[in-house]
Amino acid sequence: MQTPGEGYLQGEWQQQPGAIDKQLVNYTIYNFKFSCDSFFVSMQTHSKVTYGADTCMNSGQWTEYAKGKYIQRQDTVVMKGFFCNADYSLKNLGGCLRAGVYEDYFKTVKQADSMIKFTSTSSVLPLNLHLIKRTNCVPKPL
Repeated sequence: MQTPGEGYLQGEWQQQPGAIDKQLVNYTIYNFKFSCDSFFVSMQTHSKVTYGADTCMNSGQWTEYAKGKYIQRQDTVVMKGFFCNADYSLKNLGGCLRAGVYEDYFKTVKQADSMIKFTSTSSVLPLNLHLIKRTNCVPKPL
């Protein structure tokens, strides 16, 4: 069975793009869904530079997805899982964009019941997340 996870995270959280984002060469907008101890994240990237085949990079805009489990350690949310498709199925290795293991660490600061700031250990720009939909944990079998 799933474990309850963190109560304050349960639901769907969306990042609002900041004014500085559009000035950057690359930026990514995150949308998180937390259900009990599990997460699903979509990462919509915008780029002014083409890094690979345009069929993959879609003229500078593409979306990647990941799912897995998270745990909170003090002020940090540790997310470990796998890159997947939009329908939650695991992504095959060797296709477009990233595949395989997804792992990220976010320092969290709860700013209000409906607002959280996540700062990835791999980035200097914080993600200001707004609660879109609150849900309750209903543990499911693994």
